[in-house]
Order: sequence, then C-alpha cells, then structure tokens
Amino acid sequence: MIFTPRSGKFFFSLSAMVVVIAMAGCGNRQVSQAPPPVKVKAMQVIKQDTPVTYEYVGQVIAKNEVQIRAKVSGNIVEKMVNGGDKIAQGQPLFRIDCRQYEATLLESQAQLVQSEVTLTNSHQDAVRYQKLADQQAIAAQVLDTALSIERQNAALVNVNRARVQRAEADLQDTLIAAPFSGRIDVNDLSTGSFVQAGQTTIATLSTVDPIFVQFSMSENEYLQFTHLGHGTSPTAWGNNLQLMLSDGTQYPLTGHIEQVDRGLAPDTATLTLKAAFVNPEGLLMPGMFARVVAQGELRRDALLIPQRAVQQLLGKTFVTIVGEDNKAEPRPVKMGPRVGNLWVVEEGLTPADRVIVEGFGKAPSGTPLNVEMMDPSELQIAAKK
Repeated sequence: MIFTPRSGKFFFSLSAMVVVIAMAGCGNRQVSQAPPPVKVKAMQVIKQDTPVTYEYVGQVIAKNEVQIRAKVSGNIVEKMVNGGDKIAQGQPLFRIDCRQYEATLLESQAQLVQSEVTLTNSHQDAVRYQKLADQQAIAAQVLDTALSIERQNAALVNVNRARVQRAEADLQDTLIAAPFSGRIDVNDLSTGSFVQAGQTTIATLSTVDPIFVQFSMSENEYLQFTHLGHGTSPTAWGNNLQLMLSDGTQYPLTGHIEQVDRGLAPDTATLTLKAAFVNPEGLLMPGMFARVVAQGELRRDALLIPQRAVQQLLGKTFVTIVGEDNKAEPRPVKMGPRVGNLWVVEEGLTPADRVIVEGFGKAPSGTPLNVEMMDPSELQIAAKK
C-alpha cells in the first residue's frame, strides 16, 4: 500500500485523537480515585468521674384495683355516682332492688319467733317432767323424750336465727359501698341493669394515691443494685427513685421500691418490681408509661461518648472514629449505662479517640474526612433545641 501526503495527514490526525481520548480516560480514573473529603463533626472521648444512673421503662398501675360485684342479684334501682368520679371509702355507689330481701327477712323473723315459742313450751314441759321423774311418778322414757324435743326445738331456733342473719346481710348488701378510696371507671352500669350475684361487674375501682410504677430488671442489674444498697433487697435503696414522664418532664416527687417479685420470670429472666409514688394531684394515671430512674455507683475515670454517635446493627454496637490520615474507621464497642445524653463505653475506645457524632452515615470505612471538632457543651445546646 502506498501512502500519499494526504493519507499521512489523515494518519497523524487519527493518532492525535487517540492520544487525546486516552488522556481524557486517564484523567477520569484519576478523579474517581481521589474523592473529596466528607465533612463530619467529631468529639473527643470524654474521661471523667461519672455518677451512673439506671433507667427502666415502666407502666403506671393502681396500687389497689377491684372489680365491684354485687353479693345479691337484682336490678339496679339507684346510682349514687358517675363514671370517673373520685370516691371515698364507704361511700354508697349503687342500690339494688331490696323488696324481695325485705320480704325474706320478715319471713325469717316470723319463723324465728315461732320456733322460740315452741322452744319455750318444750322447755317448760321438760322442767315438769323432770320434777315428776324425781318423784318417780313417770317412766324415765317420758323424760328422755321431753328433753330430746327441747333440744330439737333449740336447734331449730338456731337455724332460724341464722336465716334471719343471712336475710339481714342480703338486705344490707343491696346497698353497694366503696371498699376503699379511689376513682371509679366510666364503664359502670346504668340504673335498671340486672346484676347476677358474684358474676356481674358493676364498676372497677382503682386507688389513685399512692400509685405504683411496675418495671423489670435483669438478674445482673438486680445483683449489682443489691450490692450497692448493702441490703438483701431493692427495698433498701431508699426513697430516691425518680420518674421521667413520656413528654420528657420529671415527676416532682420521688418514690421507693415497695414490692419485689418472688423470683425471675421464666420466659424473660427478669425480675418484676413495683415502685410506689405519692400522687396527691392525681397526675399519674393507670396505663401511663414512664421511665424509672435509679441512682447507681460512681464510675471513676469513665469513658463517655454521645448516645447519637452509637450505631446498632444486628445485635452489634459500633462507632465510627477518625482514624489515621483523617480517614473513617468503624470500631466495635461495648456500651454500659446511659448518663443523660451520653453513654458509658465499657470496651473498644481510649481517651485519645475521636468519635464521629454527625455525618458517619456518609463515611464508610476508609473515607477521607473533613473533621470539625465539637465541644461537649454543644450537645446540651442541641438537646434544648
């Protein structure tokens, strides 16, 4: 093949284009290998003496709660309270139709009087026969019969007296009173409703002051607190439990452990406890959720990091730190109790480490970082916003 000057120019132009394209491709690979640093905020691991607190999610329950049921059957003819009312111990609540019970009482009283008269007559007969027997004027069998009749009539008097007492009790039970002070629910029955003795729930009554907060703790936590309290039971912790409500506010009054379950729950291996809190204003109501806060030990030279810096995935806990050459480095950690918005680090970090607080989601392992250091005071400011 013979190359002409024109074809030489074409070959030179084609070669120049190939070189330009190759240089452009090399330039693209060079840019992809050096991404710009990711801007993150980090904070130095805090080392300080820290009083540890332990928090447990609990539910407010009534200290005493009872379903009010009638001891007698009948229709409710009078209702003295409204659903949701606060009531005092002994206050009348409902009245059941008492006419049949009044009639039963009158009948029982009449039968008692009749049996008492019969007993009186049989007693007089027995006294006369005793005198005649002492004079040997009658056979001994006649006296024995008279004495037996007297004992039978005395037993009948006792039976009728018991019937009267039962009828009086039934009549009294037609008026249903509060067994203790508290608040009645709004699902109470209305006038005219028929109630079956011992079966129909007329209303539910719950105490409001004091009130319980029920929560659970693990076996290790129970043992730890027992050692801290120098007692054999959490009831020795004293009256220093605090309560955080669901809106983040702190309940103004402290409480104490009043009940501890007899053992661990077999399905969860946790111990159920009930803390009592006075509730004079009625702020705490059954069904509410709150966090019980208990004071623990003082950790000397504890390592602390912000809670929001901790990542949890598939049961594992880790953080992202600023590693060598300002590159992101995931680090598995073992966390301890929470302290406010901080978290105690048990294992995995040193005071020299810098933990990424904001932006770790955009910084996988090895990512170059543009680090802005945070002061612990900024965490408090952010929490108030």
